Amino acid sequence: MPDLSFPPLDVSAPDRVAALLDRLTLDEKISLLHGDDPEGDSLGEAGHVRGVPRLGIPALRLADGPVGPRLTARATALPAPVALAATFSPELAESFGGVIGHEARALGQDVLLSPMVNQIRTPYGGRNFETFSEDPLLCADLVTAEIRGIQAQGTIATVKHLAANNQEHRRTSVDATVDEQTLREMDLPGFEAAVRAGVGSVMAAYNSVNGAFSCENADLLTTLLRDEWGFTGFVMSDWWATHSVGPSLLAGLDMEMPTGEYFGIRLKKAVLDGDVPEDYVDRAVRRVLTVMDRFGLLDGSAPSRPARDATAGARATQEIAIAAAVLLRNDRGALPLTGHGARSLAVIGLSGAVPFVSGGGSSHVIPDSATSPVDAIRHRAGEDASVTYALGADYFGKPVPDAALSPAASFDRTGPDALAPDDSWTYEGTLTVDEDDEWTFVVHWSQRDEFGPVTRPGIALDGTDLFPELPDLEELFAGGLTGTTPDGLRTRSITVPLAAGAHSLSVDARGGADGLNFRLQHLTSATRASDTAEAVRAARSADSVVLFAWQDTTEGEDLGTLALPAAQNELIAAVAAANPRTVVVLNSSTCVTMPWLDDVAAVLQMWYSGQQGAEATAALLFGDEAPGGKLPLTFPADENSHPVAGDPDSYPGVDDKVTYKEGIHVGYRWYDAHDVTPLFPFGHGLSYTEFAYGDLRTTPVGLGFDVSFTVRNTGSRRGTEVAQVYVGPAERLELPQAVRALAAYQRLSLEPGEVQQVVLHVGRRQLSSWSAATHRWLHGSGERDVAVGSSSRDLRLHGSVVVPEHE
Repeated sequence: MPDLSFPPLDVSAPDRVAALLDRLTLDEKISLLHGDDPEGDSLGEAGHVRGVPRLGIPALRLADGPVGPRLTARATALPAPVALAATFSPELAESFGGVIGHEARALGQDVLLSPMVNQIRTPYGGRNFETFSEDPLLCADLVTAEIRGIQAQGTIATVKHLAANNQEHRRTSVDATVDEQTLREMDLPGFEAAVRAGVGSVMAAYNSVNGAFSCENADLLTTLLRDEWGFTGFVMSDWWATHSVGPSLLAGLDMEMPTGEYFGIRLKKAVLDGDVPEDYVDRAVRRVLTVMDRFGLLDGSAPSRPARDATAGARATQEIAIAAAVLLRNDRGALPLTGHGARSLAVIGLSGAVPFVSGGGSSHVIPDSATSPVDAIRHRAGEDASVTYALGADYFGKPVPDAALSPAASFDRTGPDALAPDDSWTYEGTLTVDEDDEWTFVVHWSQRDEFGPVTRPGIALDGTDLFPELPDLEELFAGGLTGTTPDGLRTRSITVPLAAGAHSLSVDARGGADGLNFRLQHLTSATRASDTAEAVRAARSADSVVLFAWQDTTEGEDLGTLALPAAQNELIAAVAAANPRTVVVLNSSTCVTMPWLDDVAAVLQMWYSGQQGAEATAALLFGDEAPGGKLPLTFPADENSHPVAGDPDSYPGVDDKVTYKEGIHVGYRWYDAHDVTPLFPFGHGLSYTEFAYGDLRTTPVGLGFDVSFTVRNTGSRRGTEVAQVYVGPAERLELPQAVRALAAYQRLSLEPGEVQQVVLHVGRRQLSSWSAATHRWLHGSGERDVAVGSSSRDLRLHGSVVVPEHE
């Protein structure tokens, strides 16, 4: 046992909580501090904490919930949080929170493991779609609003993951080495805002921060979270992120999830042996019970459960998906589709036929329904229009041809050919390849119970297992589009070079307790060329092309490249060459490179747009709605031109240590500091109309200032603009500062010719920098540059203000 110092505690509590603490046995107290298996009916929630029925303390059910409750039941699947961030609208964020909070309560859940507020630091982050932005102000504003929406429904929100959980690569072991100023100014503002909003619980991250595991980091969990920010809720671990008993409890961890490996029998023994004072157990229990009491779970009555309102959820989902759409490019008014371009269409791409509802892992929600985009486009275009479809770039593969196999065999063991429980099927033979080529093998297999044993066929090529077991939880965290086939089977793929000639191939499939469905499919240069040729023919025969491109990301794994997968870049280039009136619709979670950008007519960023994404996309393409979203992260021009490019110490890390060398220059701040031109800047987003800015004025107010200006819609259509205010550095502060930082913004909807006067306040916090020397915020008084415009690089108005030193 480590040499731990447990100072005396004041474990005073409100009357109801104090009375319960007095009556709880040690075993009952400990049962409230860790997860266990649910008793009775379960909807596959992520976690369960046993209650104490004899004292009227109900169990807690905890569900993943970035875009809606992730359960075995159907729920409203909202757009990804990064899409929500593209709205630049706290009002929509509160509505978003209200929907998922209501859904959680209606589906029997008490705690929603959402929102995630870690800053987008690297463009490769596998969970960038689950969080908000590279900008700390936007993160803080949106997490505040979403938490209010969730908790107004009676659901306990959980802000995650404290702290510096900015990558998935080796997330359970990596140590984030980050200086105090960077941590305070960049990743922590969202967590502080969540505490100010009254969040009920905080999830501590897997990773270490400056040498200490987040779940036993007293600087984070006690000194910062409770002593400085005044957090009164409870802190839970990420799933299997607890590493100790005494150090974790002492540091401020209150609950271990999803089991009691440390906060179960080991904790009881430590208390009985005198190694851990029972007062510290009482402290953790008090925090859990206090939150439960605050949310009406200890009043002796059964928790009220509202009915689901699927119609309202769908309506909110579509509204947010439309508001989040970012028009990246629109050459010569290619959008909206009108005239012949709206009546003769070719729709191309996998995500044009298979709805891309959400990402993988914690964000996977079973939606009430989801229309395919091509069907939505056909419905909107009308019966008189010609709308054809071509796949273009396959992912799920095609059957392995009999002619290539000896002996011939069918690798489709689904439906009536599926393996019965405890049955088996094997194949031993050869696969003959006519010429050197890259083959992509894709295996489809039965879904499995969450956290249960994997039932997947063993497939070996030339004696090498093509699909070995994955470490950690990666097998669970499949992607949102490609992780599951349209008929509901799991997928994995691997691409290998094959020399011409014969190769040994073996398959060993076993039914297990529940039987097994599986397929082995393939893709080659020939199949890809055939799919591309079909898409080119469709493009040539249509007046306009809507090409859906996708990028699949998921919890547990970062991206290896910013290029679109599955030969989509080559597909887009070929289709655009055949028809320059090609509109690319992007279903991506983060930035992608676009070598074909100058060859296409328009690019519409739709993110992962939820269950109403198809309807939202169709409404935007045909001009029933106008795009008004803005990029909440910067798109780099290429793989070598972003903040962590080419430096493994910065990302993905060396020897399980990642160093935040960019400091406070995250995202657009890095591009400005290094004078690097991005593909698309932070805050970028076009409209179907134009806006003019004017009449900039600044007025000192208190320790901040007001900025006023006008925005006029100079076009012929109603449109939405997000006006953005950026502030330059304070010369008096001898600290690293951004060239310009977002300080305020407002989303505006204007009719043609309408002018709106905008007045925004920039407060002291947005003008301050954190001093590691004095461990406090230093006010940036004096003359500051002020710029206003449509993005971080499209600044229309410039001025300055003298920020007062004293009120």
